[in-house]
Amino acid sequence: MEALTLTTPALLFSAISLIMLAYTNRFLAYAAVIRNLSEKYRERQLESLKRQIINLKLRLNLTRYMQIFGISSLLLCVLTMFLIYIEQNTFAVWIFGIALLLLILSLALLIWEIQISIRALGHHLEDVEDQLKQ
Repeated sequence: MEALTLTTPALLFSAISLIMLAYTNRFLAYAAVIRNLSEKYRERQLESLKRQIINLKLRLNLTRYMQIFGISSLLLCVLTMFLIYIEQNTFAVWIFGIALLLLILSLALLIWEIQISIRALGHHLEDVEDQLKQ
């Protein structure tokens, strides 16, 4: 196995930064949709609106955990670089491994959230199709 160098964890910085930007955009979009749906729900307590709000709450929570795992991964990459700097290579390798696992968890949650999102859009399209048939 090659030695871990300062550049190895640094390579993840740009990738994690882009991922965090995408997660933040998702979070902001969900917040806007939730505000809109909650206003509509106050006007008319439709079951379909309630289901959409519950679905969005789950997706919002998943996005929060995606962000937490992504940020934790970035922090551990920085810690890895510090450990390499002070020549604690054994600890650096373990911490970097944990950082990679956290990043994997973050991306796995993204896949789960995307699947939920696709299912929700499918239900919405079914509702629209039903209205078109009438």
